[in-house]
Amino acid sequence: MGVIPGWLLRHTVTIEQYLGDSAYGPQYGPPTPARAFVEEKIRTVRDTRGEEVVASTTVYLLPSQACPPESRVTTPSGRIASVITSALHDGAGLPTPDHREVTLT
Repeated sequence: MGVIPGWLLRHTVTIEQYLGDSAYGPQYGPPTPARAFVEEKIRTVRDTRGEEVVASTTVYLLPSQACPPESRVTTPSGRIASVITSALHDGAGLPTPDHREVTLT
């Protein structure tokens, strides 16, 4: 199947990639629009430290879209949320839709 079909990516989100911390707090890259499929559904996930946290939204992106944990994402509703997890799903040639799954606070 290859990459997730474009017709499934019905939403647009804005991603500000987390660049790291500075003396003035977290630093983010410039706002970048990205095509996405947004699913607002509450579920429990584990963060990068292994702790259970509640995710309120899952965003599906193209696999090439970078969106590291702690980045800021603005959803179509205008809500600004932080990235809890970012996982690349790559079927390595199998007939699956390759994509990036991002969970938000």
